[in-house]
Parts: sequence; structure tokens; C-alpha cells
Amino acid sequence: MGQLRLGVNIDHVATVRNARGGAYPDPIRAAKMAEEAGADGITAHLREDRRHISDADIDGLMEALTLPLNFEMAATDEMQAIALRHKPHAVCIVPERREERTTEGGLEVAREENRLAHFIAPLREAGCRVSIFIAADQRQIEAAHRIGALVIELHTGAYCDFHAEGDFAARDAELARLTEMAAFAQDLGLEVHAGHGLTYDTVSPVAAIPQLMELNIGHFLIGEAIFRGLTPAIQEMRRVMDAARHPT
Repeated sequence: MGQLRLGVNIDHVATVRNARGGAYPDPIRAAKMAEEAGADGITAHLREDRRHISDADIDGLMEALTLPLNFEMAATDEMQAIALRHKPHAVCIVPERREERTTEGGLEVAREENRLAHFIAPLREAGCRVSIFIAADQRQIEAAHRIGALVIELHTGAYCDFHAEGDFAARDAELARLTEMAAFAQDLGLEVHAGHGLTYDTVSPVAAIPQLMELNIGHFLIGEAIFRGLTPAIQEMRRVMDAARHPT
């Protein structure tokens, strides 16, 4: 198995900043620290309500980063225009509802196949690697492939939730589904990523899935940074991922 990339999501540095309405802590500083700590990419989600990452943050990240930026966004005309202006390395299309606290599920691709195919075409033409954030569901994976996405990101939230609830039978069933669908997606020619809710306690079985090329982890790392610092938090995640990928 090749090296598993770690994308660090910095959204919740902005959440802390916005709680006081000032300029501190700075998500761009966090992104630079993540890079120095061994991250392979930076993820930022510009939500429609701007509850954490701001337009100015995206401007600053595009200017400051040497790592690839994975720009998460809803499939709206406003977000498409922003992505086309910046042309980030990757664009990940995610579902978004204003009342949700976080992204609660995968994108419904199969029901909106025609609209999404037209939506992502200009992004692909601009040179962005288009990723679709979906559940580990064969129907959604097939639809993502048909619309021309190069990458899918499998939603690991249900797996992590079952673990937290102590429902280990359901957790293991979800892990089996993630494993099966990662292999299915790779067979279609898709690059496979995963993320949402991963922690030190839950990341190893996911990191061991051989078809996965990248994990995107944010909220847990920003929370853990309160206790151990951002650099050690990221370095420990990198260590746990590598140990799962290449057990001795």
C-alpha cells in the first residue's frame, strides 16, 4: 500500500475566531503549521452562511499555501463562481443545509445526476480535481463516476458515531461497507478518499483500507490541539495512520 495522505481541515480554527468576532486565531497560520507538521493538504469549507471559513480566508489560503487546497463547497452558483475564480487544486462538492451543525450525510448524486454533471463540468475544465462527498453506497458511487468526478470522499461519520455509541456490531458493518465500496470505486477508476468524525481511536481501521489515498480530518485535530498543541496533534495522527497502513 502506498502512502496515505492526510488532509487537515482548518474550519474550526475559524469557528473559534468567529466566536469573538476578531482576527485570532488565524486559520491561515494554522494551515502553515499543519504543513510543517506533516499534512499533505489543507481542507476548508466555505459554507453559504459563512459560519466559519470566510471569503478572505480562501483568498489568504490561495496566496499563502504551498500545499494543495481542497475547497469544500455546496453545489451552488455562488460557490462555483468562487471556485472558478481561485481554481484550487481540488473542489469537493458536499451537501449543505443551513440548520445542520455539521455535514450530516453524503451528497445525493443519483437523484441530481444531470444537474451535478453540468455543475462540475466547468470546474473540471478549469483544472480542478472534482471530488464528491458521498455515503458508502454503490448507487451514489456509480452516479459520481457517470457525472465525471475524478475522486470520491466516503463519509465515515456513521462509522464513527456507532463507535462512540458503543454499537460495535453496527460500527463493524459500516466499516465493512466502507471497505467494500472503496474497492468498488477504485475498480471504476475513481480515486478514493474518506473523512468525517475520525479520531485516534477510529482512524486505524479506515487507514488500513488499501484503496484509500487520503483522509481528511479536522474537528478532532483542532479540539486535540487545545490539549497537546496543533503540531503534536497532527504528528500523532500521522503516526497512527502510518502504523495502520504499514504495520510492523
